Amino acid sequence: MNIKKKQKEFFKEAKTEFAYKNVMQAPLLDKVVLNTGVGKLSKDKKKLELIIDRMTKISGQKPASRKAKKSIAAFKLREGEVVGFQTTLRGDRMFSFLDKFIDVALPRTKDFRGLPLSSIDEMGNCTIGLKEHTIFPETSDEELRDVFGLSVTIVTTSGDKIETTAFLRYLGFPFKKEEVKEK
Repeated sequence: MNIKKKQKEFFKEAKTEFAYKNVMQAPLLDKVVLNTGVGKLSKDKKKLELIIDRMTKISGQKPASRKAKKSIAAFKLREGEVVGFQTTLRGDRMFSFLDKFIDVALPRTKDFRGLPLSSIDEMGNCTIGLKEHTIFPETSDEELRDVFGLSVTIVTTSGDKIETTAFLRYLGFPFKKEEVKEK
């Protein structure tokens, strides 16, 4: 079952737990934001083109470049230089990306034991950092020297951490089991 259908069925499952009276009170997925920084590669045009190409293949749309707002001499950074790329996914692209992310990419992560609950913030958003972009099936594994990391932020309409945790677990996100620490 895909995420779009599960999102609609969450209200029926959780209306007693969270005291929902209306379908509009249940949380929904708003958007997914993919970010990557380029670091020292900002002067190498071929590497930047490679990052743009890989992010386009992963997300299904071309990323927007993010430029430096100020010059910082200690980092040898000039105002206006590209420091990263960002893509915002909504609608069908968001749902297809999340299906692929949960079912294919996360299981391919090295030593994966589940997502930490600390990745969910108090406002109901979940940010997951990935060390390698090669976990996605669209990227070829032939050039392992050009590996970059990216962050995936899932923005929900939920207002708190507990509700978001229950919602994302119902959608199929593999969070770690909560361990009770004994004194």
